[in-house]
Amino acid sequence: MREIGIGIMGGGYMGKAHSVAMSAVGAVFGTKLRPRLELICASTPETAEGYRKAYGFKRATASWEKLVHDPDVEAIVIATPQSTHRAAAETAFSLGKPVLCEKPMGATLADAEAMTKAAEATGVVNMVAYNYIRTPASQYARQLIAEGAIGDITWFRGEHTEDFYSDPEAPATWRTEGMANGTMGDLAPHMINAALALLGPIKTVMAEVETVHHTRPGGKVTNDDQAQMMCRFDSGAMGHMYFSRVATGRKMGYAYEIMGTKGSIKFDQEDQNALRLYRAEGPEASRGFTKILTGPAHPDYKPFCLGPGHGTGYQDQIIIEAKDFLEAIEARQAKWPTFRDGLEVQRVVQAALNSHKDKQWTRVSRG
Repeated sequence: MREIGIGIMGGGYMGKAHSVAMSAVGAVFGTKLRPRLELICASTPETAEGYRKAYGFKRATASWEKLVHDPDVEAIVIATPQSTHRAAAETAFSLGKPVLCEKPMGATLADAEAMTKAAEATGVVNMVAYNYIRTPASQYARQLIAEGAIGDITWFRGEHTEDFYSDPEAPATWRTEGMANGTMGDLAPHMINAALALLGPIKTVMAEVETVHHTRPGGKVTNDDQAQMMCRFDSGAMGHMYFSRVATGRKMGYAYEIMGTKGSIKFDQEDQNALRLYRAEGPEASRGFTKILTGPAHPDYKPFCLGPGHGTGYQDQIIIEAKDFLEAIEARQAKWPTFRDGLEVQRVVQAALNSHKDKQWTRVSRG
């Protein structure tokens, strides 16, 4: 075992999650690299110092440049707004420092392309933080599909739906400004990433993007509340996805349903410790979906708990993510999802936005 100095940009919602994950990952997974919380960065010296005390970092700063260049910071987690990702990542790569970057990678497709180019030119370990696909249940779904358990995939339905803006009287905030902070920038990437992970590349899309509440107390809304997208995968499978932050009653509606020639799979993040599997075999009278409760037999579950059905939670997904990042650094080989995988997500997002503008089926760019 050896220590590795971790620098985290951002101390809010995701900054806290990553800080806790880096504190716990060594004990949970017994990683060869043991994180040392070296330096945390926030927008002001006062907030940075508050995060330092709360999370146990050695030092704090209000300068991301200072964090990235610090000789005791050996790996960097970017958990700040999208507009800050590109410059920090490019600088880190130029210094040979591995980067785990929150999704989406950048504020624009151009950002994502430049970040991927920088990562691949230097060969430094890089990862994008798509945590929901890392639940033991979704990892098992990927395994089942790869093994051919449900045959050839014919159809995919996915959604990422929440209701944090379903109330028209909820005030305008930074979330209601700019497309990078709208539903296509915030929620859609998670489910698009899931679709790519489960079924492979998407060839074409047909999308509608919509603002439901154009004004809110305090200002105008300049981004989207919901969107729907039909798609065709390279494999030939048909798909549909829906994304919304105004889906009344939905709290964590990251859900998918996959149809194959030999069976089907269903998953819903609001019941994240269960996967539903249908196998088209045996007498018709006894066929039906089986509810599989995750346990030690499923990927990345056992280090948390030895009891089947006891379950893992949101923070555990971030710990799994931290484990993958540390293992990639230790092996000096990037793990999925890399920046290249994150770029593919943003290419699908851009194709969807272009489709909405042009009112037609649109091919996803391959660069």
